[in-house]
Parts: sequence; structure tokens; C-alpha cells
Amino acid sequence: MTRRFLLVFPALIAAVIALNAQPPRPGNSLAPKNRSQANATNPSRFTDAPSDEQAAFFERKIRPVLVAECYGCHSANAKKVKGGLLLDTRAGVRTGGDSGAVIVPGDPDKSPLIRAIRHTDKDLMMPPKKTLSDRVIADFVSWVKAGAPDPRGEGKAIVRGESDVEKGRLFWSFQQPKRSAPPAVKDARWAKTDIDRFLLADMESHGLKPVVDADKRTLIRRVYLDLTGLPPTGEEVEAFVFDSSPAAFGKAVDGLLASPQFGERWGRHWLDVARYAESSGKTVNFNYPNAWRYRDYVIAAFNADKPYDQFIKEQLAGDRMPAKSDKQKAEHIVATGFLAIGPKALNERMRPQFEMDVADEQIDVTTQAFLGLTAACARCHDHKFDPIPQKDYYALAGIFRSSETCYGTVRFVQANHPSPLITLPANSAPTAHDKLTDRERKQIEETIASLEKQQRESTDRVRNIFYVSQISINRSKLNSYEADGTPKLQAMGMRDKPAAPVGGRGFGPGRGRPFGPGRGPLGMGGLRGAGPFAGQRTIADSPVYTRGEIDHPGPTVPRGVLQVVSLSKPTIKRTSSGRLELAEWIASKNNPLTARVMVNRIWLHLFGRGIVPTPDNFGAAGLPPTNPQLLDYLALSFMDNGWSVKKLIRQIVLSHTYRLGSKGDAGNQEIDPDDEYVWRMTPRRLDAEVLRDSMLAVSGRLNSSAPVGSPVARAGEGPSSRPRLGSMIGTNPNDTHRSIYLPVVRDNLPESLALFDVADASMVVAQRAATTVPAQSLFMMNNPFVIQLAGSAADKLMKTTGTETERIRQAYLNFFGRPPTDQELTTAQKFLKEYRATPSRPAAGRRGGPPAGRGGFGRGSAQRSERNTWTAFCQALFASAEFLYRN
Repeated sequence: MTRRFLLVFPALIAAVIALNAQPPRPGNSLAPKNRSQANATNPSRFTDAPSDEQAAFFERKIRPVLVAECYGCHSANAKKVKGGLLLDTRAGVRTGGDSGAVIVPGDPDKSPLIRAIRHTDKDLMMPPKKTLSDRVIADFVSWVKAGAPDPRGEGKAIVRGESDVEKGRLFWSFQQPKRSAPPAVKDARWAKTDIDRFLLADMESHGLKPVVDADKRTLIRRVYLDLTGLPPTGEEVEAFVFDSSPAAFGKAVDGLLASPQFGERWGRHWLDVARYAESSGKTVNFNYPNAWRYRDYVIAAFNADKPYDQFIKEQLAGDRMPAKSDKQKAEHIVATGFLAIGPKALNERMRPQFEMDVADEQIDVTTQAFLGLTAACARCHDHKFDPIPQKDYYALAGIFRSSETCYGTVRFVQANHPSPLITLPANSAPTAHDKLTDRERKQIEETIASLEKQQRESTDRVRNIFYVSQISINRSKLNSYEADGTPKLQAMGMRDKPAAPVGGRGFGPGRGRPFGPGRGPLGMGGLRGAGPFAGQRTIADSPVYTRGEIDHPGPTVPRGVLQVVSLSKPTIKRTSSGRLELAEWIASKNNPLTARVMVNRIWLHLFGRGIVPTPDNFGAAGLPPTNPQLLDYLALSFMDNGWSVKKLIRQIVLSHTYRLGSKGDAGNQEIDPDDEYVWRMTPRRLDAEVLRDSMLAVSGRLNSSAPVGSPVARAGEGPSSRPRLGSMIGTNPNDTHRSIYLPVVRDNLPESLALFDVADASMVVAQRAATTVPAQSLFMMNNPFVIQLAGSAADKLMKTTGTETERIRQAYLNFFGRPPTDQELTTAQKFLKEYRATPSRPAAGRRGGPPAGRGGFGRGSAQRSERNTWTAFCQALFASAEFLYRN
């Protein structure tokens, strides 16, 4: 970097340094969590403190394979431990065996364990008589790359039995929330609400004192970003600052809760938990053209303040609920997209295995999202930490296997499991497509006829596969329209399989046709002539599969729920899958987990840390609540107020605690460095979507209208990687809608989101990671879209009448909600003066920026244009830590 560059861009460089100076926050991704790890190609040591996400990955992807394939020879219970290698403990994995270490953390290619399962070395092939699937091998590679995070601790793993379930009910999270009076506090004047009293009592008991309150400008920016995900305008900040009435903040909060932007902000939080995406992901990535309907349902639900218990029931069993109108019926069906939008391994050859994997993913999202439990860990064995026996897992599996998952997709190369979609009532929902003209229909029909002709005449097997795939895509497009060209209203979702006749041939006693033993041929067949569940066409109970292997069915267990949650068991009728009964059981006020889990999620998004720091794990492997009385108080208030999310948020943000400043205190820091007791408001970086939306808003480019559909919907069925999807993956600079409306294609996310730790759409994500890496700074310095928005922000400023000083003041109001200090004003004036006087760089110097006179860093003129000067200034403000962080 040249000296002249440093002189010309002092504000920009300072901003970048400030960005990188921010401390990273622990997250829950398999990715590295700090700068030193992120900058390295691989970690050089084992990961000693797995995040929630890493622990879940191990329990779902790694431990089941170790149990099924390795423990027979490499565990304490093996008749003879081979090679001195034990894989049933963390210490055993890390120590290795007689031949030395089996894992080199961060380097799969040098890890003997990976070489063994790849079968690339004829002298080292494990399991010796079986080749693991490519998907399983890829999971182990990812695990080793991340430093082999292993949550197993000494003495934690236990064998579960009926007595353990009874004892397990004594654990705090399985006990009913208890009402307790707000405690007395020493500083009674400080506490304004019961929330304050619970927190202050805890602070006082630990020798902590709350810091001073945030100033009004900081507070109003905070609440705007928290409730709507957008910064206030300069005018809105000034109006609040000069409103001296005691009700000013409450009035502002009410306005934000009532705005349509509230649902867009808080809907995004839920979509993280719901692992929302518009493609199947995994090994073969196929579009979900109708996923956007679920996204819009979630946004509308939060804006309408749909009671949370109703929200739960609609997502799990909306198709089974009564509806007052076709519109409500459509809404209920779309809501069940929650269970249909998950990732799917469409190239799985065996249908029973595919079905069981789909049910497993649905069990995982249901129990984590609503109950804060990792019940999916009990697929292969009794849960190692929580009192969830394996048979409870298969009681849930029977419910989901008795339901048909309708997600679409087409038969294609390696896509073996297309499914139907659900048709919505006429005129009950919007459509993302225009009417198909007669000419367009004829063109599609002619294309199909031509492809079929070429297929018949071709003797090339590979070429014929191509023809079959293209025919499938074109027929799918044609079938998405009615005969008159009207787009069909279709949705992803769930519906029950039909019930079998009582006592029918080959059926169990009133329990439907039992599930088969596993391996079956490929082919369509199945329910309504199509679908991935042929051979298990009816409602039925599921067997317990030994070690989770589909080839080894054990005794059948009745459909049901988790025993440890101390509720009366719901009665599931023979003619019902049990999804509605499950939904009502979860949404019951008597369920000790449901309200606590949601309250904790809301607290997390307002304070940056949950009362339970492990928001998706309220079990024994999670962390206990820092303030259990406050958690129960909020959970009971939530239910008493009709499960209203908006009322709960209002209750929290109107507390004195929410108004605290973010400055540190040396004494408090010594006692409570992680701010567990909320003695201040911990600063945190803006979420990826909030950062992009804030830049759009400040630049005047934000399109606040809600689009109908999605680019993926318009692309239609088929592989997500095909060329016509190309620039639709959130890279169109003319798409200035809010980021929640950008297409979410698994493994192909927009750079503006992926760089800033957007949620992994293949997993339940309650709390995002927050890495700090150089690529983020480089993005803010060099990305054409950022430069374009800086140019638009400059255009706004240049339209402001007045002096340069007045423009600088307006810029600070627009970007930060405050006027500049005298020092900042002087620095800005110096920057503008030096920038104007510095000759432009040669045309070959800087790549990616817009042409001279069109924003960014102008080229080819003796002096930089006025617009380019203000563009560089605005870009420096965008890249500053103050803009990137919420205090």
C-alpha cells in the first residue's frame, strides 16, 4: 500500500482498522470463531470448547457413525480393543492407538482416520468390509477441518432407562415455571419494572452496579435497529431527542412494533431457527420454487402478532386445523412448509433411508426450535446427556413418517426423490408468475416433443440421461399452469398419509401397514401414484432401528411424545399421523419448555445473550439460566398475555435495563467479563441483513415494498446451479428490496451476507457467529455495490443546501444519528480537502470501481470530481465501526 494511498484515505483506513479491532463474539458455527483461526487455512489444534452448533453436528453426524461402525472394535465394551484405539471417548480419539494419532486437527488429508474411511490405502481400510457413503465421509472431513470438536466429557455419557426418565423430570427445564415475587433491591429508585428488580438483585448479590444510561440518540438508534432492522433517519432522531415527554420512548416503541418492518426484522430471526432456504442443499442442490410462501407467512405472522401457541400449531399441523375461509386454509397449509423446507439428500438411492432421513431432520428442527432439546441425538442410541430413550425418538418418527412431505423438485440426474406439491384453493394466495400465453405453451410442448424424439433416436446413454432431465424440467413448467394458462397455486407443506383399514391384510392391529425393513428398489409408485414414500403408504407406527440402521428394525413403538416432559401423553387416533396432537402438546401452557425457549430467544435478540446461554439446548449439556426466576417470570407473563410476542418485546424494551449504556466498567469487568448479569448493554455488530439494509436506507436506495415471489420461484424447478439462476442469487445491484427477500440458495449465498456470518440455512441457528476477518474490511473498501451505495448517499448530501460543514453534519446525522464532534468535523474537512487536491489514480490502477464521474474513486482526471470526493467520504462512514455496530 503506497504512502499516497494512506494519506488520501485516512478516514477510510481508520474505519477499516476500527472494524478489525472489534472483538469477535462466540458463535455456533463449525467455522473458526476468532481472527487467528479464521486467517489460518486450518486450525492447528483440537477444538477444546465446542460451540452449540459443533456439538449438535457431532451428535447428529459423527457419533452415530462411530457407534454403528467403530465401537464394535474400538470401544470399552468391545470384546477385544483392536490396535489399542478407543473411539468411544474424546480422550481416546485424541490420543490415538498403538500406531499413533488418528487425527491431525485441521488437516483431513494427513489424518489416518480420514484415509481409513476413504479406503484409499489398501493397508488402512475402515470399516474393513464396508465403504461409507460420500456424505458420511464429507461430514468427517468437515469435522476434522474444524479441529474435531467433541462435546463428550468424562463421566457425562450414561445409559438411559425408565428410571432415568423419572429422575430426569427433576432437572430444572422439565419443571413447571414457578411464580415468584420480584425481589427487594437496595437501589429501589433505579428499578422501574419487575424485570429491573430481578436483574438488579442479581447484580447487587455479585457486587455489580449498572452503568449509566445510554444517551437518547444511542437509545433511539438501538431500538430502531432491534425492532425493525433499519436505522432511524436524522429527522426521526432529532424528533425523539427534542421530545421531552416521559411517554416519548414508549410512543416510539409502539410505532416501531406497528410498522411492517417489524415483521421483516423478527421474521428473519425465526427463519434462522426454521433453517429457511429455497433449495434442497446437500449433495444435489435443487430449487424449492415455492419456499417463498413460507417466508411471507412468517413475516405476516409477526406483523399480525399471531399468538405464539397458534404459530406453533399452524407450522406443525396447519393442514389438520379448521379454517374459516379459503384464504385461512391456504395460510395454514403454507405454514406447514416449516417441516418441508429442510435440506434433503435427493441422491440417496434407498427410499426407506431417504424417508427416515427426512423424518430425522423434522424431529431435529421441531424439538430444537420449540423445546430447546436435541432429541435427534437419540436416533442411534439413548441420548447420552438427556433422559430421552431411543424409543421416544422413534415414537416421534412414527408421527412424521405417517405424514407426506410435499416439497416438489423433479426427477433428474441424481435427484431420485421428487414429490408432489399441495394445491391451494383458487384465489387464496398470490402468485409469482404471469399467465402462460398460448404461444409460450406451444413452445414448451414443441421443446418436449423435440427432446422426446432425440431421446428415442439416441443410443448414447449419457445423452439420454440429459434428454430425460430436460424433459422433466419442461413438463414440470407446463404442469405448473392450468389448462387456460393460469398459474397453479401450489405450496410446500405436509399432509397425513391415508389411514389403513382396521385389520386389513398385512396390517397391524389398528395401527396401519408397518414400515418395511429398509432396502427397496428405486421407482416412483407410492401415495397418489408418486412420491418418495412408496412401500409405506399409510399411517403407521415406526420400529426402533438398531444403531439407527434402516436394515435392522426392532420392536415397533406407538406414535407419541417425549416422556421426560412431564405432561399427560396425548391420545393419537389410528386415523391421524399425530402431528396435530404433537403440536397441541408442544403449544400447551402445561409444557415447561415452550414458553421458556421462546422468551429466551427474544431476550437473546435484544441483549445479545440469552438468559439461557445455549438457546437451542435446555438439556444437561446446555448451560443453566443465569437468572432462573426472571426466565420463569417472563415465560409466565408471555403466556398470561396471550402468547403475544409484541407485548413481551414491549415489556422488555421499556425496562430500565434495556436503556443502559454500553461503556465498560473496570470493576464490573473484573467480576463479570461476559456481562452475564446485564450490567451494561454489550455492543454487537449488525447482522448481515441489517448491515446491507442500513446501507440501502442511508443511501436512499431502499425499496421498502415487499416483492411477490422470488427469483428462485421465477427460475422454476431444477438444479440450483444451472446457468439461468446465475445472477439471481442476490447479486443483482438493482434489487434493492430488504435482504430478507433475497433468494436463499443453500451453499450459494450472496457475498454481502455470507461474509458477515449469515445463518447456515442447513441447520437450526438460534445465535449467529460473529467473526472478524480481513475479507469483511476489503468488502467495504472494494465491493462495487458498496461503492454504488456510497455514491447514492453522496448524491443525497450534495442536494443538501448549505456549506460543506452543514453537509458533514447532515452526513453524521444520516449515518450515526448524531452530529460530529469538533474533532471529527475538523478531520472530515481535512479529508475532503486533501482528497479533492490529490490526482486520480491511473485507469489501470483500481479494479471493480465505477467509471469516473459515476461514484467511487474517479480515474483519468487531474483532480477528483466533487461527487467522487463525497462518495469516498460516505464510503469511509459506511466502513466505520460506529456504523457497523449497534451500541
